[in-house]
Amino acid sequence: MKEFNTTSAQVDTIEQRKHPKQLYLLFFTEMWERFSFYGMKALLLAYMVSQLKFDEPKGYSILGAYAALVYTTPMIGGYFADKFLGYRRAVMFGGVLMVIGHLVLAIPQGWSFFYGMAFIICGNGFFKPNISSLVGTLYEHNDPRKDSAFSLFYMGINIGAAMGGFLCGYVGQTYNWHYGFGLAGLFMILGLVVFAIGKKSLGQRGLPPNEEALRTPRFLFFTNEHLIYIGTFLVVPAVVALFHEYEVMDYIMFGLGGICLTYILFVAFNLQKVEREKLFAGIFMIIFSTLFWAFYEQNAGSLNLFAMRNVDMNVGGIQLPGLAINNFLPPGWVVVLSFFFAWLWPYLNKRKIEPSTPLKFAFSFILMGIGFYVFYLGCKNNTDTGLISLFNFVMGYFFIICGEMCLSPIGLSMVTKLSPIRMVSMVMGIWFFASAIGEFLAAKIGSLMSVPREIAEANKPELSLPYYASILSNIGLASIGVGVLMIVLVPLVRKWMHDVR
Repeated sequence: MKEFNTTSAQVDTIEQRKHPKQLYLLFFTEMWERFSFYGMKALLLAYMVSQLKFDEPKGYSILGAYAALVYTTPMIGGYFADKFLGYRRAVMFGGVLMVIGHLVLAIPQGWSFFYGMAFIICGNGFFKPNISSLVGTLYEHNDPRKDSAFSLFYMGINIGAAMGGFLCGYVGQTYNWHYGFGLAGLFMILGLVVFAIGKKSLGQRGLPPNEEALRTPRFLFFTNEHLIYIGTFLVVPAVVALFHEYEVMDYIMFGLGGICLTYILFVAFNLQKVEREKLFAGIFMIIFSTLFWAFYEQNAGSLNLFAMRNVDMNVGGIQLPGLAINNFLPPGWVVVLSFFFAWLWPYLNKRKIEPSTPLKFAFSFILMGIGFYVFYLGCKNNTDTGLISLFNFVMGYFFIICGEMCLSPIGLSMVTKLSPIRMVSMVMGIWFFASAIGEFLAAKIGSLMSVPREIAEANKPELSLPYYASILSNIGLASIGVGVLMIVLVPLVRKWMHDVR
């Protein structure tokens, strides 16, 4: 038997490489919450088209409005957490609202669809940015473990998303759509229970910035905390009204985008030079991330219908459910690849050859473009049958998800590293707002692949395939072009980032 003599320095090094145990609390909380969120999202477009009998362009517009609002509200929830509630209260309140939303969706009534989505939108605004910000509080500035931590956290997100997308998609498509929505609600409750039990281990992290100010009455006996909660419930009917008048979302999203950019630039020009330039670097990558999500989020819209109509899901005589498979593949690949990328970045960092954050962003576009072009090649080679092989579909997603791993978890880490400490949650909210605009644009792009009702109902893959092929090709080429442009701009962005990698 060998004897190991571990020195104090070696023990310190081992401890420094370990992630704090609180990361795993946040990992499991987010995992179950994402099970519910993506499980429900997997059903939306197919439910609207097949059950509510919406025309595809209308279905895409409502999906775009929902997705845009889901990723807009974190900007507001992040502000209230920074200013009043703290991260922990915001996460709990957001979780409760999302539970209500999922359970309302499970009610088989006409009114429940839009009200359930409205509660989820408001809840996600408080939950999503603040649990990610809590991860950032576990590490010191420029800790080399931070990118690895966010990659592991991102794996938790996608384990939940993979299980939720597959199980809710399968139950909804095979048995009953409302059972699928209800299953999502049960796992949202589980995520909330996990966080409630373990939140004490966070110590002082995520507490309100000023407990006394939060509890001071502002109107009659209502405190700031009460007013935030009451105001959020009053917003729900307004969100429902937006679903019925979804055309106004064009003005809202691009108007908010302009206001957001103006405000963040105003803030930046009032900072010291180093802080200002770091924030400029963050803004640059946030703006480009909008384009990434506009292409990537076809998986929740057009690729759902593409998988159901134009992918050969027959494996060994067993017909797999297209909706479930499409919603399993992206997060499933993330789970597999998270281990590799969580190892890769520290490995490259140790050898001083890790790509900078903006270069990782550039790679993300190139890899995603390759993935969409793989889809296109499958279409081009199977015009006679109208069905691309499942292997082709799986490999297209492999490249797309490699691209996602170079941007999404890295982006979460980037926000916590480049934002001034006093406004991390607000900038995290803007990061998610960029996703909102991307999701909104994704619906616009997806609607270009709308299949006329008579062709969809004819159930002939060779007739529906041309509606997808050329747009998939264009997405692939445009994404690669954006990646090349970003590579050219990397030196400028690196200069703005100063000591941050």
